[in-house]
Amino acid sequence: MDNKKMKINEWPRHGIQALWAALTNSHISGFITGKIYTGKLKNVCVPGLNCYSCPGARGACPIGSLQAVIGSWNFKLAYYVAGFLIFVGALLGRLVCGFLCPFGLIQDLLNKIPFPKKIRTFRGDKLLRKLKYVIFFVFVIILPMFVVDIMGQGAPYFCKLICPAGTLEGGIPLVLLNKSMRSAVGWLYIWKNTILVITIILSIMIYRPFCKYICPLGAFYSVFNKVSVFRYRVDKEKCVHCGKCRNICQMEVDPTENPNSTECIRCGRCKRYVRHRRSGVGLQANPDTEKYENGTAYKI
Repeated sequence: MDNKKMKINEWPRHGIQALWAALTNSHISGFITGKIYTGKLKNVCVPGLNCYSCPGARGACPIGSLQAVIGSWNFKLAYYVAGFLIFVGALLGRLVCGFLCPFGLIQDLLNKIPFPKKIRTFRGDKLLRKLKYVIFFVFVIILPMFVVDIMGQGAPYFCKLICPAGTLEGGIPLVLLNKSMRSAVGWLYIWKNTILVITIILSIMIYRPFCKYICPLGAFYSVFNKVSVFRYRVDKEKCVHCGKCRNICQMEVDPTENPNSTECIRCGRCKRYVRHRRSGVGLQANPDTEKYENGTAYKI
């Protein structure tokens, strides 16, 4: 079946993403005054990549928090952040990427903007996806741990040098709302905005480029996909290996071969496709394959 004729309703998922983004960025006065929320909730990590410096943020970004404490002598806080990440990963895997990450929602919506030719994959795509693991180890672990100042403290190098989510959610709003910050804008702000603009353009052409190639949080959660409590299972007896769930996957995962791939963000497109197929919604007959269930013939 032509994928263009197969419509998957993703707005219920986008609704959950939007609701979570609103809850975790509900400090409305911050967007008016330009001041960051510093209450007790800010000591608590949220599961997704949500910038600590966003004027509306109620919680802390786990990647930012990990960089802040990775080389600290405050082991209790370091253990808390590491334990939080492991707990969420072991429970949900990359479900967080599909449902609880505000920057994931932004990329999802950007990709809905019409473009002459969307890019599904390209030469070097699989190799480039390993870059996010390099970024995690270099910018989140190694640099904050070993490149320190005279006080022995490291800097949040990923947030400082790369993160486009932080620029969009924190950097731009704070600069616009604070005159003193506008006068201090320099090359680093320009560099970060350049990364953001490139990410936005690529998100229109490629589905979730930040998640695929850059995000260190997605890299961390991905290693739990195969063992997390929430994971996908394929009924081998009912699967006819038509390849349609692979074609419908925007992360280029083949659920029949590896339903818990490290690249799977648990968006559920493949599962919704199967439900549509079983109900007969939006299907076209294919004489080459046929599946019988409960006495009814389904053309796959």
